[in-house]
Amino acid sequence: MSKQAMQYLSDNRAQMLEKLNSFLKIPSVSTDSVHKKDINKAADYLESYLSEIGFEKVEQQDTGGHPLVYAEYNKAGSDVPTVLFYGHYDVQPADPLEEWKSEPFTPEIRDGRLYARGASDDKGQVFMHLAVFEAYMKTEGKLPLNVKVCIEGEEEIGSENLYKTLREKKEQFNADFAVISDSGMVAENQPTILYGLKGFTGSEINVTGPDHDLHSGMYGGAVRNPVMALSHILASMKNEDEVVTVEGFYDGVEPLSDDERELIRNVQGEDFESSTGVSETVSEKGYTAKEHTMARPTFEINGIYGGYQGEGTKTIIPSTATAKITCRLVPGQDPERIQELLEAHIHKVAPAGVSVDVKKEKLSAKAYKVEPENALIKKAAKSYTEAFGKETIYVRMGGSIPVVEWIEEIYNIPIVLLGFGTPDDRLHSPNESFPLDSFDKGMDTLVRYWSEINSKDKH
Repeated sequence: MSKQAMQYLSDNRAQMLEKLNSFLKIPSVSTDSVHKKDINKAADYLESYLSEIGFEKVEQQDTGGHPLVYAEYNKAGSDVPTVLFYGHYDVQPADPLEEWKSEPFTPEIRDGRLYARGASDDKGQVFMHLAVFEAYMKTEGKLPLNVKVCIEGEEEIGSENLYKTLREKKEQFNADFAVISDSGMVAENQPTILYGLKGFTGSEINVTGPDHDLHSGMYGGAVRNPVMALSHILASMKNEDEVVTVEGFYDGVEPLSDDERELIRNVQGEDFESSTGVSETVSEKGYTAKEHTMARPTFEINGIYGGYQGEGTKTIIPSTATAKITCRLVPGQDPERIQELLEAHIHKVAPAGVSVDVKKEKLSAKAYKVEPENALIKKAAKSYTEAFGKETIYVRMGGSIPVVEWIEEIYNIPIVLLGFGTPDDRLHSPNESFPLDSFDKGMDTLVRYWSEINSKDKH
């Protein structure tokens, strides 16, 4: 571990927070064209800071959308590995503004937390890496390994141009492993190795019956009701044991090993009843709720609508009905194949008297999993434990991060998910915040981790 870098971060903590605040003040909202200048300003900020740190090559790359900030440091030598660090500088809209206790783009510290849009997702976590790089360069004049930086401005709108950029510039972005800090820990001050993510895919089901709404008294009993037909289709796709009944859905799914079940049992998980307000949990037969959310595939109806929605009664047979469905996937499941299976099942069970159209979700991702015993993962866990003073736990997460799957597909390298956020950060919501304790211990973790990396970690 570099004691000089650690001391630098401690001595310059106030200045580091000032730099982070300058970054957070930029309303780089990617979803709103009104903020186009702010997006460019955030990219300029990163370009300037990376140049100031001492990266050899720093540039903004045109993606066809918002610019990607790229930087290289190659002076550590050929005997040590190269890491690709990924993050994003765009943020979610701040709405509804009236629910913020302080201005979303005027950072404020309250009760040990830094409040601002992007404080946790993902500006705060991106900045921690850059601050650690600065600490190394200012004290030792070099970084302990070679680094490639990829910080995009479109994560909050699906990273729609990133895949093409990573594939077209494969040689430029290629590395021995990747590190991403766009995730979190299961609880504040509980270091957490995220070694798996679920994949994602979905579809929209549109059912059409008569060409206009009909009087239910005159036509009931003669015409198929599209809402009833849609309900029949949806009810046929998962049973009361939370088992998906679509033929072939579980083909290729890796069984949960005894070791993984033990890792999951050791996680002090969320109390679903108290956090969600439900009376009891339900999960796939044979699996606990934690096992199902972390490591088993799911099928959910995200929205369903059709017919009269106003106050009172309107006695009609609606002409159309729609449902939006999504699946979270695990290793062994291909998103495109799952979409095909869903569509085949829908058409197979669709009742007569209606027509059914299935629109496939464009954004899909495969699941990702790295072996917990991987040397890079073990070193990350060791660094976490030393920095936080608490044993690191291992989890798989029910969420999806498409860039993880893309990096694995294109580069076939290990990906280390070093997240420092907490469940109380209120991502995408008013009053987003980040614990200053995570800020300090997170940078401590990164200094220790980079010092742990050596020639044995080259793939």
